[in-house]
Amino acid sequence: MNIGKAEYLRTLTVSTLKSRSVPIGTELDGSSPPSIFIGSAGYPKVYAGPLITPEHGDTVVYDTPELWIPGHKSQEEIIGYRLNLVRGKRLVKTTDIHSRFVSQLQEIALSDSSVESEAAFHEVPTGYSLSEEHSPFGPSASIDKLSCEPVRWNQKLEKAYDDTDLLARDAVIRLHCERVPFSAIQKAFSAGTMGNGKRRHLVPTRWSITAVDSTLADHLYNQVKKFTTIDTWRVHEFSSLHNRYAVILTPTSWQYEWTEAFIRVLGDEKVVFSDFEVKRPKTEYSSVGGCYYSCKMAVLEALERERKQAGVIVLREATEGYVPLGVFNVRENVRNAMLTNGKEFESFKEAFAYASGNMTLEPEFFVRSGRLLRGLLREQQARLSDFIPENLKKGDREEQ
Repeated sequence: MNIGKAEYLRTLTVSTLKSRSVPIGTELDGSSPPSIFIGSAGYPKVYAGPLITPEHGDTVVYDTPELWIPGHKSQEEIIGYRLNLVRGKRLVKTTDIHSRFVSQLQEIALSDSSVESEAAFHEVPTGYSLSEEHSPFGPSASIDKLSCEPVRWNQKLEKAYDDTDLLARDAVIRLHCERVPFSAIQKAFSAGTMGNGKRRHLVPTRWSITAVDSTLADHLYNQVKKFTTIDTWRVHEFSSLHNRYAVILTPTSWQYEWTEAFIRVLGDEKVVFSDFEVKRPKTEYSSVGGCYYSCKMAVLEALERERKQAGVIVLREATEGYVPLGVFNVRENVRNAMLTNGKEFESFKEAFAYASGNMTLEPEFFVRSGRLLRGLLREQQARLSDFIPENLKKGDREEQ
């Protein structure tokens, strides 16, 4: 199937979700996890608003992806959480951060716990949103009124908010070092609560996720490149939510390749997408989207923790039953993979044979798509015929 990733995912998102959003009238009394959503269409005027569930009490799990995999939440449970979140939206200027409505959104984003809220809508909320970039949410409608009970702010987020001389980049890095969850940092960043006081503005949710991932990845890369390389070939694996991941670490300086496959998710297709960088971070936006940066951040985070440098080849496959849930799916799966005890090998060929052998997709598809992967096999004089059928070799030679 010759199709771009964006087009493939658009087809996938309208074809795979069978759950229904929570039914809501024009008034809603409930709890925000806390959660907000900032759209990107029409930027710098965007639709912004809270995400509120009709349930009361502690709903933090609804919008804390860091809890889902360790908590053994199923894909169905996660979708259930998310489709119970109702989005209120109002058209605002991204620079209008001192308006009462935006101040309310900032109160929610900085909260240390769920926020009891009441909302009135201009019409009955309908539909749902599903994306590879952000987590799903349920019905949405234009919001007329919003009221929230007073909340206690997260002290670390509040400190960054109060420091109007601290650059947003430095705030993100400091909060990560202080072990503030990624999802909390991202929401606060999106709500315009970081950076120079005069330059603060709302950041669309989709953009803010990649911005935080890439900011942390760049910072971690600058630390990791100072360390000595690992001394063997290593494979870390993890599977959840209809995904399998294999992270192959190489005893080389930094190089990184992300290759993802979607196998029979829509029908009989086998679709593979890949992107890479060598020695230094990419300067242009990745062709495979935000998942490239989420995975990269997660691996660099683990290498920095180990105080080691390595090259990284990541294989990911999504199989039948997979539903796009946002790039958290990549970040948290890879984080969990890096927490496992890696298996060691004497060569890249052996490491790749092991990693690909645990995948559904035939190895030649990964070899055909991964440029760094092919290069590593050649360097070790592995026979490409071990992985690539004769009918695919001709195309590989023509590419060179």
